[in-house]
Amino acid sequence: MKALKAALRETIALEGPISVEHYMSLCLRHYYATRDPLGAAGDFTTAPEISQMFGELIGLWMLEVWNGMGRPTCRLVELGPGRGTLMVDLLRAARLLPDFKEAATVHLVETSPSLRQRQQAALAPSGFEVEWHDRIEDVPAGPMLLVANEFFDALPVRQFLATERGWCERLVGIDSERLIFGLRPEPEPALGKPLRLHDVLEWPATSVDIMGTLAGRLAQDGGAALILDYGYWGPAFGDTLQALKNHHPVDPLEEPGEADLTAHVDFHRLAQAAAAQGTRAHGIVTQGDFLQALGIEARAKALKTRATVAQAADIDGALARLTERGPTGMGELFKVLAVTHKAIQAVPGLPALPSSS
Repeated sequence: MKALKAALRETIALEGPISVEHYMSLCLRHYYATRDPLGAAGDFTTAPEISQMFGELIGLWMLEVWNGMGRPTCRLVELGPGRGTLMVDLLRAARLLPDFKEAATVHLVETSPSLRQRQQAALAPSGFEVEWHDRIEDVPAGPMLLVANEFFDALPVRQFLATERGWCERLVGIDSERLIFGLRPEPEPALGKPLRLHDVLEWPATSVDIMGTLAGRLAQDGGAALILDYGYWGPAFGDTLQALKNHHPVDPLEEPGEADLTAHVDFHRLAQAAAAQGTRAHGIVTQGDFLQALGIEARAKALKTRATVAQAADIDGALARLTERGPTGMGELFKVLAVTHKAIQAVPGLPALPSSS
């Protein structure tokens, strides 16, 4: 932390304040390169770490989509695969169609050396061929089935504040030894005039670019992508930048590179970026509704038939947590969007979005 914080202060002192997007990018690169952030000993817990049911249901979703595609040879891809838990559970469910193992190769887009080691150990017993890539562009050509769970929220965003001068970009500067937020004096003319003072507008340029690349690939080679993350259907205003350390919120500027930085996902912009490449969007529904539609209650009941009393209680707890309603419940806060080749008109658990969306 001290090295990154000192480097940030030096850069800002020499070159001036940096954008929130640049700050997030530097912090996240350091953060994910230096630790395993998941689990009780880390900073946050994702749905696959809560229960095997999550990954298994996504595996069944993938099988049904693949079957509808005519069972082609395909690339099974995960963006930001964490410890590999989701992919392990997905592949376990995929054994229901033995032909899938012959048709699919596994591709993990991961830049963290420590997480790559965890993924390799987790997936070694699966029997699937696995390759790692730094970027989605490096995944070999061919039809693709892709999952991204809590990937887009960890991508940097630009932030703009509505002022009397217009939309001014939020910057990170220094005051003595402290990092502080400030504003670029000149407004961004492309954003026009704000309707209300003090609104915050977030622009997920990196997310839009990645979605454009992904959707272009699906439009050309075929396949589907399933995106699960916490976020909203925009347009909307608000500051969603947040930092977590040891499972508790902290000041995003206090410990750069030592806390997980995220921003809520604007699913509307992702859908627009996908549509611009000629793909079809499906959704958007809450994670709770999606998992219910895929049969999570039946899966929980089946698991409990072979469970001890304590294990059954854990299964019930995991089911409740994954589908919990309310504004802060994972089942409602998290949303689900699928993007597919135009030939795929329907996918399990998600309605097709109107093309005008």
